[in-house]
Amino acid sequence: MRVRVLYHDHCFDGAASAAFFSRFAREKFYGAADFSYLGMMHMPSQTWDEAVFDGDVNAIVDFKYAATEKLTWWFDHHQSAFLTPEDADYFKRANRPWHFFDPHYRSCTKFICTVARERFGYEAPDLNELVEWADIVDGAQYRDAKEAVEIELPATKLVLVIEGAKGSEIVHHIIRLMQRERLEAIAENSQVQEWFRPLYQQHVRSMDLIERRSHYDRGVVFFDLADDGVEGYNKFIPYYLHPESIYTVSVMTASFRTKISVGSNPWAKGELKHNLASICERYGGGGHPRVGAISLPVGALAEARRVAAEIVEELRSDY
Repeated sequence: MRVRVLYHDHCFDGAASAAFFSRFAREKFYGAADFSYLGMMHMPSQTWDEAVFDGDVNAIVDFKYAATEKLTWWFDHHQSAFLTPEDADYFKRANRPWHFFDPHYRSCTKFICTVARERFGYEAPDLNELVEWADIVDGAQYRDAKEAVEIELPATKLVLVIEGAKGSEIVHHIIRLMQRERLEAIAENSQVQEWFRPLYQQHVRSMDLIERRSHYDRGVVFFDLADDGVEGYNKFIPYYLHPESIYTVSVMTASFRTKISVGSNPWAKGELKHNLASICERYGGGGHPRVGAISLPVGALAEARRVAAEIVEELRSDY
């Protein structure tokens, strides 16, 4: 038997969700199965290709719903969990017992852990550290920006590797290690270290670049990295550099999309006035109330800059 696990790629919670689900599914249902992984990224005009559901059992964790009879398991916690209203209607009508959705959870890993315990009587106490850190990372529950940005703890080292690695091979390696090993041991794994060292140097350079490119005004930090060849960055760097900020908006390009990222400062005082997922949904994106993103086609840089400027002005308008 083959279990195919589709997960949110280059995301710590996505990898941790795939790891926890695999451990749960293997020990509770599919003891002799072969587990394989496929990382999914948010794309412009995204649709599902039925060919990706090529397992005897197919699961999606920490990613959008697929309205297909081939989907056995689904766990997600994003406000923007459905590609279309029709997909949401399909989910409600199908009412399948192994499809789970709850946007109130900070992390999908914690959601899977809770469902596994409460619905199936399954617990894995040795994975408590993994669940706790997935909740910290995806829920932006770090003690401060320094902890998130200075990359001294095992979990933050793994975040750097998972988010920054090219391709999915090292992420799959980490997913397999996460099922049995503590985060410190995984961070010191020789293959992980090979990826970590150059990525850390890249991280230091991106901090310097964002410091030079970013502009703060009326609660919002904006920067455009489209001409700098940067495809990703630690999303807490703006708050490390501008602790007085409330929101961040940035523009980047990659080989497969043009991306607008919209985030909020976890350490800002008071309630946020804007739901960032709802703002991003207006432009075809989505996410969580406190963080979201929009993916546009490759080459749509002028459009991305226009959209980013509109969002920046909206966020600044009632500062």
